[in-house]
Amino acid sequence: MDSQPGATPHGAPVGCPMHKERQTSLYGPEFASDPHRMYDEFRAHGLAAPIELAPGVEATLVVQHEAALRILQNPAYFARDARRWAALNEGRVPLDSPVLPMMAYRPNCLFTDGAEHLRLRKAVTESLSRLNPSRLSRDVERIGGYLIDQFIERGSADLLNEYAKLLPLLLFNHLFGCPGDIGDRLTRDMSAIFDGEDVLRANADLTACLMELVALKRRQPGEDITSWLIQHPAELRDEELKDQLVMLMGAGVEPERNLIANALLLILSSDGSGTDRRGSGMLVEDALDDVLWNSPPIANYATHYPVQDIDLGGVTLKADTPVLISFAAANSDPALTDARQTLSRGAHLAWGAGPHVCPAKSPAQLIALTAIEKVLNAVPDLTLALHPSGVEWRPGPFHRALVSLPVRFTPTAARHPATVGQTPVSSGPMTSDSSPAAYRDAAGPQKKAKGWWSSFLDVFRV
Repeated sequence: MDSQPGATPHGAPVGCPMHKERQTSLYGPEFASDPHRMYDEFRAHGLAAPIELAPGVEATLVVQHEAALRILQNPAYFARDARRWAALNEGRVPLDSPVLPMMAYRPNCLFTDGAEHLRLRKAVTESLSRLNPSRLSRDVERIGGYLIDQFIERGSADLLNEYAKLLPLLLFNHLFGCPGDIGDRLTRDMSAIFDGEDVLRANADLTACLMELVALKRRQPGEDITSWLIQHPAELRDEELKDQLVMLMGAGVEPERNLIANALLLILSSDGSGTDRRGSGMLVEDALDDVLWNSPPIANYATHYPVQDIDLGGVTLKADTPVLISFAAANSDPALTDARQTLSRGAHLAWGAGPHVCPAKSPAQLIALTAIEKVLNAVPDLTLALHPSGVEWRPGPFHRALVSLPVRFTPTAARHPATVGQTPVSSGPMTSDSSPAAYRDAAGPQKKAKGWWSSFLDVFRV
């Protein structure tokens, strides 16, 4: 469709607020503090909007539920292969952009189409199907208890950085069958990528680390996802194996930590009348459904590339340009009013849709449910250390993520005293950074610094 006089290809009249840089940027603190205001502004002018994901990285964001489904369910017209990305191929995207690790092509089932996608996805889904739910729940409880022991005697904690962030990182180290050193490096590098810190170095280190893990598991297979992928009849090459692991960790760690933390914030928040939601009997399952509808952990992603110029409801989507789905905006589409009122689990798009729908929906929900119940049961008098309106949201175009979740509670003795003092120690709040500059072994600075995973293994041999 040709642009009309006085209008953009996205249907926004010249001079409307959407043309202002501050409202098209999705990576600043203004968007992070109130994304739904921006989604409403976008939706008022059409089903999609031009956005900037990072300096110099332009895309289109789809904000209408029906339009999102049309894209997600039509791979013949909307490809996932990022090698189509015209601006990147033409050198118009900075190679040190913080969004490249999340958008650049990798030979995994997230960035492939057709028969290749089916081959890779089959290997992933059949490997994930070998996870035992009861064992997975026990693993989450054990890791959760270990992390709780590190702060339960203090009477205060940051449930984002000391619990929700670390638990999925340690869990994936276990599910991948990582030895101590490799697991410490995975924890550090994945955290850096998600937090936008030195992403080029972190991405390179992550690649090297996972290739070491693949080589190790070819020699010494075990009962873990890495070994199951290696043994799968698809006969994945080392590069493919590495990138399926990147995809699994990326799709599991950041969304999981945000799902856990956002649900905990909801449970611990007041309902507006001063009544604690926990006192009113809000179930953890209800909190998780609320988050998936209203604060989906991955808010904007699922990058597609139109195979040709496509008119979508009066909006021209140019060939080989990135088109992202706003799961958060689609979920808040006024057309879904009835489904939203009942929080119908089948209508929201937090898990995606179509051939690339999340393959780990059930394990992801089990992990979040178990992790939240573990900390609520272990620390029954948890209260927020600030008013819910005072929480800070981490800037970034893809996620809905807290910066921290400070809480207070009555200090009690650790349930497993042997675990206390074994973790990396820092002078400030605990984080997942395992660098020698940040941590020293509790026994003294003369010993080699330990990361979270190797410290956990010192106590629990799994």
